[in-house]
Amino acid sequence: MARPRVYLDWNATTPLREEARAAMLAAMDAVGNPSSVHAEGRQARRLVEDARAAVANAVGAEARQVVFTSGGTEANVLALVPGMARKGGVPINRLIVSAVEHPSVMAAGRFSPEAMTVLEVDRNGVVDSARLRVLLAGEPPALVSVMAANNETGALQPIAEIAHIVREAGGFLHVDAVQALGKVSININELQADLLSISAHKIGGPKGVGALVIGDGLTGPEPLLRGGGQELSRRAGTENVIGISGFGAAAKVATAALPEMAKIAELRRILEAGLRQHNDVIVFSSDAPRLPNTILFGAPGLRAETAVIGFDLEGISVSSGSACSSGKVQPSHVIEAMGFGPELTRSAIRLSLGWSTTEADIDRCLQAWKKLAGALLKQSDETEVERF
Repeated sequence: MARPRVYLDWNATTPLREEARAAMLAAMDAVGNPSSVHAEGRQARRLVEDARAAVANAVGAEARQVVFTSGGTEANVLALVPGMARKGGVPINRLIVSAVEHPSVMAAGRFSPEAMTVLEVDRNGVVDSARLRVLLAGEPPALVSVMAANNETGALQPIAEIAHIVREAGGFLHVDAVQALGKVSININELQADLLSISAHKIGGPKGVGALVIGDGLTGPEPLLRGGGQELSRRAGTENVIGISGFGAAAKVATAALPEMAKIAELRRILEAGLRQHNDVIVFSSDAPRLPNTILFGAPGLRAETAVIGFDLEGISVSSGSACSSGKVQPSHVIEAMGFGPELTRSAIRLSLGWSTTEADIDRCLQAWKKLAGALLKQSDETEVERF
């Protein structure tokens, strides 16, 4: 009888929480369109608004600030639009993004490539605040986009400090909090963010639904989808009642379960210590504050694509950096931005834990790594020798 698989790819997506499943099943029986005024429509609208309140509560916002989207990518693109301004303020037509952002942010949203500047990070993947001050000084106000937590390394950014710098310069701050939500406390007011992107499937909700949380006082962003007046005319189209209901249920559970992250952090510590027993292993961003569940590691000569397959054959699901490349294993732009060379960039393997991860799972992962490491690194060494 085959052993159960060990899932250590929670940053890619999480299992559906039972509470989210139950909410979605109940929503399937809601017949009405949320925009209809009859009883069936009002029932569907109530499901959407209850979920909106739960999602807002998870990030310290008001329900009216939440715009539901198809996921984190759409939320990011919706946020990155030129022309935003506060009442009486100067419209923003310049974008600054950190070098380790998600591809949906690196694509610059609706800004032209010429209007975007990339902000460097240090060896731990943390933004250079001094450099940000320089980029903002004496220039027109900018929209600055910095993620709360990196999806590959888990590195946490000093968002409150960044927000202070941006506001002093008259700009706006967009925070991609997709990976941070449910793992660390996220509050849009404490962070002083103007725009905040989140996603359901990273916290035990369904895939295909997310939200952009919009701070008070903005005259935007302009909608991506126009037509009906849904989402207060900020995102046209009939709402995904089933997905949104699952998002709301998952948000409630994730908020209540934050204290459990201490247990997950201890499991990560054990796993990381075991990996480090192999002298060549490098844990990226290890000197920076990180998400409690994330390890990105590599070793000279290791090929990530081979290692991912090796773990899979051992019954363990891991990934090579981001899971947003249509199944392709590609060199990490995050590790490159941190200043590491091609050899380590190609070796990066991400292990990410979640609420059902156990000590037995950690033991199996370390046993698999002990078995794989020698063979994979030896194979890499022999391949290098054959080249000369």
